[in-house]
Parts: sequence; C-alpha cells; structure tokens
Amino acid sequence: MRPEDLLTPTPSGVCCKRAGFHIDPTRPVDKAIITHGHSDHARAGHRHVLATAETLAIMKLRYGDNFAGSTQAIRYGESIDLDGVTVGFHPAGHVLGSAQIAVACEGLKIVASGDYKNVADPTCAPFELVPCDVFITEATFGLPVFRHGDPDAEIGKLLRSIDLFPERAHLVGAYSLGKAQRVIALIRKAGFGKPIYLHGAMEKVTRFYESCGIDLGELRAVSGAAKADLAGTVTLCPPSALKEVWSRRFPDPVSSFASGWMRVRARARQAHAELPLVISDHADWDGLTETIAATGASEVWVTHGQEDALVHWSRERGLKARPLDIVGYGDEEDEAAPGAESPA
Repeated sequence: MRPEDLLTPTPSGVCCKRAGFHIDPTRPVDKAIITHGHSDHARAGHRHVLATAETLAIMKLRYGDNFAGSTQAIRYGESIDLDGVTVGFHPAGHVLGSAQIAVACEGLKIVASGDYKNVADPTCAPFELVPCDVFITEATFGLPVFRHGDPDAEIGKLLRSIDLFPERAHLVGAYSLGKAQRVIALIRKAGFGKPIYLHGAMEKVTRFYESCGIDLGELRAVSGAAKADLAGTVTLCPPSALKEVWSRRFPDPVSSFASGWMRVRARARQAHAELPLVISDHADWDGLTETIAATGASEVWVTHGQEDALVHWSRERGLKARPLDIVGYGDEEDEAAPGAESPA
C-alpha cells in the first residue's frame, strides 16, 4: 500500500478515504479526528468528532454544547478500528489533551503529529515518540534560526524584572489555551508564590486546567482590582490586550510577550514587548529534526509552517519528503506573531 492510499492530502486537510475521516479538517466534514483544541485545528460543525476527553471539553467550552453532531472520547494509548483502519492516539506535548494520530493499515503506519513539542511541560502529558513509516510533521518554527532555549531562564528574566521594578505591574501576553497555563506553572516552579492575575479571556480555560488537577497556585481575576494594588504583580492576558486601553489600568506596566517568535527582535519590537520571553509550545528546529530522525520514518510530509526548509533538510538526509500546502492552519487568534497570524 502506498501512503497516499491510506491518507490523502486535500484542501480540507488530510483525509482517509478508506475509513471516511479527516484529521483536523478545515471545513465541516462527516467524521473528524481532532488533534487538539486550538481553533485552527478544532472547528465546530462536524457531524462526528473523535478526540481526547480534554480536547472535547475544550471544544465545548469554546463553541458550546452543540459544537458537533456526536462525539467520542479516546484515551492515550488506545486504538480503535474504523473500517479496517486502526487509529491510535499518543501524547503530543503541545497543550492539555493534545495528541498525535497514528493511522495503520496493511502493515503501513502513518503518524500525524498535529502541533507538538518534545520538551517538558507540567501542564500536559509529555510527547511520546511513535515509530512509523511516514511522519506528518508541523513546521511552525521550521528554520534553523528558531532555537527556543531554556524556558526557566526566560521566566528568570521576568522575575528579575519584577524584583527590579516593584512599583510596576508586569503584563505577560500569552495564548489563553496552553501557553498561559504553562507560563503560570513555570513561574510557580521558579518560586513565585504571590497571587497571579488573569485577564477575563484567560479565566475559563485556566479554571478548566485546574479542574483537571493541574496546580497553578492562587489565581485572581484582574477585573475589579485597584490600580495601586497591582504594583509588583503578574497578569496573564491575550497578546492583543497589551496594545489596548485595558492595559492602562495597571501602574506603569511592563509589557511582555511569551512566544517562540520573540527570538526575532523585529517581531518583539513590532509587538511592543518591552520584555520578550522566548517560550513556545511548538518544537523548535532542533526538536523538529531530532523527532523526524527518531521516528525512523522513510518519508516525511510537512505542513503548516516553514515547509520548504524542513523538506530540504529531510531530502538531504535521504528521506522522501513533500510539503502538503494545506491552507487554514496557524491562524489561531491571539497567539499570532506580530504582523502575522500563526500560533506560537
């Protein structure tokens, strides 16, 4: 069996015609398998949705009870048979509930990574390497310039700034699903025990993380807090809020932005980030290339991101590789890089 006979790239996403399902389809379909809850991958309107329980719950939070005709939850390590095609879910390490999808039939296995990272994150299950014949990888940071470094060191910059400027509030722009909770967990890991404040857009998803047993310490809604009381505090907010009138409620705020795009100084300036923090929920160049090599795949399909560089790297190492050129991924709101629309 050729890989294209099992999974076929289409304008609507990768499709398994044999079993009639799409993975992260970009338009409503009959059967959708969803890798994670970011809205560029998890859309409402499908007739049937298969995903982890956490991803289904996140979709319900975002879209309401009737986001799909029917849903089915699946656990990590569990496989199901769909018309002779075996589908399994494995942790992707991206956000809570995120999964790689392993699709196997007649001795051929293809793994669709969705978004992933292969570094530690206390707010989600760690990435699991899944050996396969074909690996479908994201490429959000698929250029050698993107090497994210140590997230603990980035949080150290934030805490040193708080110590240096106790009279100022620190605003950290971060995407509301995954990034915000990870940043809070990293701040707690570094020993910061004071209450952390949340923009209203952060509250619902963050409380869901807590309901799943993730300890984030004392969190408070920033709405209603007196301006003088916010000196020396940390508030998590959507990146777009850093430029809004909303930020004026804080005493002389230090604007920060937690994103892999902060590796590029021009992007940091464009975001008006006084304190850029290079923290990403996507694999960097080294993470992407190491993962591709470790899967043992002889063929690589590259999607949503810097596809050409990763295709070239793969071909230079004797792998068969192709870009998928699927439009519709990487435009998750509020996680966009300055001047662009792509998750970070």
